[in-house]
Amino acid sequence: MNKLKKYTIMNRALALISLLFVFSFASCEDVVNLDLETGETKLVIDAEIIWKKGTDGKEQTIKISKTAPYYSGTTPKVSGAQVRVENSNGDVFTFNETEAGVYKCTNFLPVVDMEYKLFITAEGQSYTAVEKLSSATPINKIEQKIVPDFGGEDVIELTFYYNDPADQVNFYVTDYQSEFLIYPEYEITNDEFFNGNEISTRYSHEDMKSGNTVKITHRGVSKNFYNYWKLILEASSANPFLVPPGNIRGNIVNTSDANNFAFGYFRLCEADQVDYLVK
Repeated sequence: MNKLKKYTIMNRALALISLLFVFSFASCEDVVNLDLETGETKLVIDAEIIWKKGTDGKEQTIKISKTAPYYSGTTPKVSGAQVRVENSNGDVFTFNETEAGVYKCTNFLPVVDMEYKLFITAEGQSYTAVEKLSSATPINKIEQKIVPDFGGEDVIELTFYYNDPADQVNFYVTDYQSEFLIYPEYEITNDEFFNGNEISTRYSHEDMKSGNTVKITHRGVSKNFYNYWKLILEASSANPFLVPPGNIRGNIVNTSDANNFAFGYFRLCEADQVDYLVK
């Protein structure tokens, strides 16, 4: 029913790689060294609570790291943080550090439409965020066919279908992962034109072959996260020679120092995940 734009999360490295590619054709002898500015170090909070259908959702993970210079080659992990989530019933879920920068909870209780609040204390700063858990309808079926690509070559195309609830305004984020992908590829949609109907989403890739397994994770998300993710995807897919957008802020607030904000978005998603074996 709907053909959606496909995105790959690559961050600013995509622009730099593209720029270096152009320079390589401009001169085969000269080495181009880019003098990149180093911005202020920021906390990066990867806080996705994802409740996959068919599981109890008790095991959840939050990761905390820092931004780093482009050429550093490493991502600094943040240890020693205190991480917890509370729901609107007053239940507290503690996330304990299991390895550097990785915090896990084993007794989380996911409830659709319930409000949850994130609390993090790290490196002397306190952070918080509030979000509700959004629902997702299951994938009904997946179809496969051969279609011509833009370059004229035939490629494999997958189409998955799901029923959109008629009594809700819904937003969705889907990612695809496979052995032929270096990074996950993402699609976003909402039910503005398809409310209450069956929605179909198509995916193709020139390197997808018979025998590949494509992991499809289809999430229900909030409107605010949908809008945030849309900005992230548009920025990551932008022309590298355009002026880059300013920092895209999520819903995580530094209550110690509002100017010292963290990157990331606290979101809670119900999701249907299917591993599809390409025929």
